[in-house]
Amino acid sequence: MSVARVTEITASSSKSFEDAVRKGIKRSSKTLENVKGAWVQEQSVVVKDNEIVEFRVNMKVTFVLKD
Repeated sequence: MSVARVTEITASSSKSFEDAVRKGIKRSSKTLENVKGAWVQEQSVVVKDNEIVEFRVNMKVTFVLKD
């Protein structure tokens, strides 16, 4: 039987929401072992001079705990 835990993170990118998700998963995998999935809970953008300058995602990352 596996036991999983969920942690919430925020990641950003100047390119796209998809890139922000990829960066968030990559970075969280450095600290958390056995990452199995993520749920994008919220998306937002930062606007400067009428242009989108940053894409942000708030995600819940699921990882399996070691025995």
